Amino acid sequence: MSEFKNLIVLGPLIYVIHHFEEHIIFNFREWRVKYFSDNNSIPTEVILIILSSLLLLFIFFHLIQKNRASAHLVLFFLMTTQVVNAFFHIFFSFYYNDFSPGTITGIILYLPINILIISAAFKESFLKSYIELAIIGLFGIATFSLFELFGPIVIGLSIIVSFLYYTFFKNKLV
Repeated sequence: MSEFKNLIVLGPLIYVIHHFEEHIIFNFREWRVKYFSDNNSIPTEVILIILSSLLLLFIFFHLIQKNRASAHLVLFFLMTTQVVNAFFHIFFSFYYNDFSPGTITGIILYLPINILIISAAFKESFLKSYIELAIIGLFGIATFSLFELFGPIVIGLSIIVSFLYYTFFKNKLV
């Protein structure tokens, strides 16, 4: 189970568990509108389906292509939707001194499982340097931040940019 291809399939599962914490056990949307603008009118269940489906598509694409560029797309998606998301919940829980729903699964699931995924990516040479990881992380931070500012339009733009990235880098990342 320590192989990259096996670990990445945990991504959608832990996303669903995280969503359960945010919206079934607690009320993240209520917490969020206390501190941030409500720029996302799409119901959380629809976002869950969209992001889970996209993650599964990226995973299936990688399982077919099995190259560094496709692995980078999976890592970018996980970095954006899970790692940065976990740090968002942790940071703003402290910043506002108010528990952010999603913090528990962010700490218990998102961070440890994504550390395992990143470790496997290094072990299998899908990632070759910490600079590469940092760049993917910075793109994840930027995408997450833009989503928080502008809403779901960012999802469409990130899909287009991901396609362009793969098209350009699939033969250059060896």
